[in-house]
Amino acid sequence: MAKLNRDILYLIFKELSHGNNSLRSYTLVNKTWCEVVIPILWKNPWKYLTKERETLLFNVIISYLSDETKNNLKNQGMDYLENSYQTPLFDYFKFCRYLKLDEIVKLITKKTPSEIYISIKNEILNIFINENRKYTHLYIPYEFNDRIHLIPGAEHCLSEIEFLSCNVGIDDEDIIIGLTEICKSIKGLELIIIRNINYGVIRLIEAPKKLNEVHFINHCIRDDESFCHIYLNSLIKHANTIQYFKIIDQTAITLSTFVNLKVLELVSEYKSDWYTLENWSLPFLQVLRTSFVPVKPLASLIENTSKSLIEINIDNIYNDKDDNKRIIQAIHKNCPNLIFLKVLFRNCSSSELEKLLTNCQYLKVLYIITCEKFFNWDNLFEILMKSSPIGLFRFRFRIFTIVPLPKSESLKLFFDKWKGKRPMLLNFNNMKNAESSLINKYEAEGLVKHYNNLRGDFDWESP
Repeated sequence: MAKLNRDILYLIFKELSHGNNSLRSYTLVNKTWCEVVIPILWKNPWKYLTKERETLLFNVIISYLSDETKNNLKNQGMDYLENSYQTPLFDYFKFCRYLKLDEIVKLITKKTPSEIYISIKNEILNIFINENRKYTHLYIPYEFNDRIHLIPGAEHCLSEIEFLSCNVGIDDEDIIIGLTEICKSIKGLELIIIRNINYGVIRLIEAPKKLNEVHFINHCIRDDESFCHIYLNSLIKHANTIQYFKIIDQTAITLSTFVNLKVLELVSEYKSDWYTLENWSLPFLQVLRTSFVPVKPLASLIENTSKSLIEINIDNIYNDKDDNKRIIQAIHKNCPNLIFLKVLFRNCSSSELEKLLTNCQYLKVLYIITCEKFFNWDNLFEILMKSSPIGLFRFRFRIFTIVPLPKSESLKLFFDKWKGKRPMLLNFNNMKNAESSLINKYEAEGLVKHYNNLRGDFDWESP
């Protein structure tokens, strides 16, 4: 494998990039592997930024500064920066494609004394914005008023920005206008609303030739939402091209104008009225992801699609017996091509779940949330064993604390009846040691391909 050419190695390592920890170890194999892996690791260095890695990353950033600036920092008592004096082996930020100004400002604020904050920030911005950089993703934080478009090299390194995250609380409208003139390749736009409207953002919205992704994030808790609708109305120009729309806390709007929408994410953090969903018609919708959104209007939305949904992810919402039956019924009647499903399941909806498994023959991932004090695991396992389509072998179960965990006897019966089917990928949260040991036994036998007892996202979740 060490003799494979660079192009093949790059494709292999790119596929392995989700396993970031193991990918780092490949840099130690030889010079060629190191040179291929480094650009992949540094494409988005902010992605796995933990508290420990913040210091390591800041050390790398500081290593680009002049000796005079480094000595100034050391004199300010920043002794932990001793290791940053060594010149980097690579120009790491040359490989960076994500310019997260929010993370950069956060690092500078944490790591530098206030009296030299401005001067250090200006120097660090020059490290990231110059003729030797080229970014595809740009993130501008709240109340960021540095005129980055005037930094030498900005036009070069920002000319190929495809995704721009912009907090509309920027006071300096010249920054927005400057970015509009430089960023000619924007395809995705994230608008974060915290306070007053900035009309310069409207130019930024209307400028792209082909906008296909929009994130509309409203953190402004106000009764008068007319200013939000000004932004939304400016998106109408792109109604035919937008395919991905994410909305956080927006009320009384309709997206039916966006006729080619394929992915819709709805998140409710505050009190929002989502019942306008009942009137939305999105015939080409393929992916629906929601959090804290009532299931009744969601059921109507699902019914108004043209059987095109392949992923439904309904999270963080409590529903009663009638609503639970309604949402599962809406899915099995209108989603024959479904591949991924995350949904709350109640005992009363057993017959609806059976119909869903029968009608949705392409289902590959089933993520069930349980919240009932007297949840019937034997019944659920019997339905899964008897009715699961041939491609369904990925199961996740999120169990509320009031719900009894499945007993060893129930699990053993389920696994024994599953013999002859495709080995499972299985996840439970908070499983007890005895039951986990039993599952590990079946994993050793090959009936379970992989099992974990953790919460969080997994690579095999989505289609």
